[in-house]
Amino acid sequence: MNARAEGADLWSDPAAAQRVMRERTHLQQAIGVHDSLERDLEENLELLALAESEGDEAVAAEAEAALESIRGRAAKLEVQSLLAGEADANDCYLEVHAGAGGTESQDWAEMLARMYLRWAEAHGYAIDLIAESPGEEAGLKSSTVKVKGANAYGWLKTESGVHRLVRISPFDSNARRHTSFASVGVFPVVDEDIAIEVLDKDLRVDTYRSSGKGGQSVNTTDSAVRITHLPTGIVVQCQNERSQHRNRSIAMAMLKARLYELELQKREAEAQALHESKSDIGWGHQIRSYVLHPYQLVKDLRTEVETGNTQAVLDGDIDRFLEAALAQRLKGGEGRADKSRPAKARPQEPKA
Repeated sequence: MNARAEGADLWSDPAAAQRVMRERTHLQQAIGVHDSLERDLEENLELLALAESEGDEAVAAEAEAALESIRGRAAKLEVQSLLAGEADANDCYLEVHAGAGGTESQDWAEMLARMYLRWAEAHGYAIDLIAESPGEEAGLKSSTVKVKGANAYGWLKTESGVHRLVRISPFDSNARRHTSFASVGVFPVVDEDIAIEVLDKDLRVDTYRSSGKGGQSVNTTDSAVRITHLPTGIVVQCQNERSQHRNRSIAMAMLKARLYELELQKREAEAQALHESKSDIGWGHQIRSYVLHPYQLVKDLRTEVETGNTQAVLDGDIDRFLEAALAQRLKGGEGRADKSRPAKARPQEPKA
C-alpha cells in the first residue's frame, strides 16, 4: 500500500489516488491500534509476573485490572474487524418516522432520534440535520440526519427496522399503558466515485414551505424540496437550507444513498438469503422492544440481547445491541446469545 501511495504516477488518476490514500490511512490506524494493544498486553503480563514473584499484591491487582481492560478492547476490535462491507466506512443518513398513533408515536420518534444523537455525540460523530417534521402536539413525525464519521454506516446499518415502546402514557389523563411504534432507516452516503444513474424522467420534484425550525427565509419561501423516484417509490426531502438549489442537491444525494442501499440489500439477500425487514410500522415487524412499564427492559428480538437499564439505552448506550446485531449479520447468525447459559427469570413482555 505504501508503494502505491508513494508511486510517481499516483495522482494521474485523482479519484483512484484518493481511494488509495484513504485506504492507507485506515490501515495505518488499524495497525497502530493493534500494535498499541499488543504492547500493552506484553507490558502488563511482564508486570504481573514480576509482581507475583515479589509478592506485591497491589501491583498484581493493578496489572490484572489492566489485562481485563485489554480484553475488553480486544473484543471491541474483533467486532470492528467485521466492518468490511462495501459501504461500511461511509457516512450515513438516519431517518426516524413515527408510526400510527398520533402524539404517542410522535413522542416516541423524538425519543429515538435523541437516543441516536446521544450515541453519535458519545462516539465523536458529527450530525447534520437534513429535514424535520414536528408532531402535532409533541414529538416528531419524522427526522432525517446525516451522521458523519468513520464507519458510521457500518455501525448503524443494523438499526433499520421498527422499534416498539411500552409505557404509561404521559399524554393519557387516565395513566393507561400504551404501545407505540416508530421506524428507523439507515442509508450510506454515496462516495463521489460511485456512479449511481438517476434519470430525470424517473423523478417528480415538489417544492414547499419548510415546516420545521429555521431562521430568516427558511420558513418564508418555498425552498424545501421533495423528490420522488417513480420506479421504486422512494421519497426523500430536505428543508434545512435557505436555498432551494442547495436543498435539491442534498435531496439528490439522499436519493442516491437510498438507491445504493437498495442495491446493497439485493446483493446481501442473494448472497446470504437474509430476510429484508422493510414492512409496516406495527405489530410483528419490530426489531427491538423498549418496555418502561410494568418493568424495565430493552430487548433486541433478533439477537436476544437485553438490559434492564432502559434509561442508559435511551441516553445512547446502545453499543451492546449494535455489536451483537453486526456479529449476527456478518457471521450468519453466530452472534446470537449463548443458548447454553441458564435463562434468568424475568417477567413476560406485556401484550398491549
